[in-house]
Order: sequence, then C-alpha cells, then structure tokens
Amino acid sequence: MNKFLLVLLFSISGSVTSQTNQYIERQGQVTFFSYTSVENIQATNNQVLSLFNSESQEIAVSILMRAFVFKKSLMHEHFNESYIESDLYPKATFSGKIKGFDASDSEPQTRMIQGDFTLKNTTKPVEIKATISKSAQGYTISGTLDIMIDDYDIKVPPLLSPNISKKIEVTFNFNYAPYEK
Repeated sequence: MNKFLLVLLFSISGSVTSQTNQYIERQGQVTFFSYTSVENIQATNNQVLSLFNSESQEIAVSILMRAFVFKKSLMHEHFNESYIESDLYPKATFSGKIKGFDASDSEPQTRMIQGDFTLKNTTKPVEIKATISKSAQGYTISGTLDIMIDDYDIKVPPLLSPNISKKIEVTFNFNYAPYEK
C-alpha cells in the first residue's frame, strides 16, 4: 500500500528525475483549527505523506482523514462521519509547485506554493505562503492555508451553523529527508 501511494504521489508531482533531488516526509504534521463560540475545534495529524522535488520545485501531499487526533472522541466521530465523510473520502491531497524557489540558496526562503487541493472529491486551486529551509538532512517546509468549508461541500447542520466558522485554518510542517528506494 505504501509503495502504491509513493508511485501515485510521484505521478501527481510529475516525472521523476535524478533521485538526489527527491525528498520524502513520511510523518508530516497537519493541524487544523476552527473557531466556534461554544468550543474551538482543533485536530492534528502526524501521519502525512509528502514528496518534494527540489529541482522541479514540485510538491505532493497525501493526508489520511481518519488520522486526525482530537481532544474529544465525539469531535473525532462527527468530523469523520458527518463533516468529512471519511468512509467515502478517505484522503485529502495537494499537488503544486513552489514559485521562485532556489535550491542552491541555504538561507530560509518565503515563497508561494500554487497548486490544487482536493477534499471530498472537490478540487480547488490554492495559493499557500510557505517558509522553506535547507539543512544538511534535507528541507523543512511549513505554512498556513485557509479553507472555506462551503468550497468543499462540508455540510454543517443548520442548528450548529451559527456556532461554526466558515473558515478553517490549516497549518503544516514537513521535514524532508532524501528519498531512497
């Protein structure tokens, strides 16, 4: 299954060139936060798979929806069964390209990543401001993205609608290491 996902991610991110330019993150972190007047909703997923090609500047991400951890089990249940419908839509994906990235620069770079984010079989173009840092081990890419729930057909019951934010803040942090077959 893992090898299938890697092949899928490489195909999403474009053709594979020299392996020295390929980086992988197997336990990336994605957190989302939504303000509500009753109780804030926050969850973290530490099982995010991502690939990064420093030469082509392409990045691909696969997020298992059931891997999000909530403080309360009822929130986890509602998220997976009612809002995201994880049985029907088990993953969210992103594929895109970092604009103006210079792989030879060892200083941290703030760049825009343009690409397509897919959630619940709905794909929307997004632009993400990210920080990219190079180290001896690889790269770290982190940033924030705002998701509008209406854009991805996330249904909120009318009774709860006034209490739930229409915008969800998604933050991510990926520590890439060289990809080895």
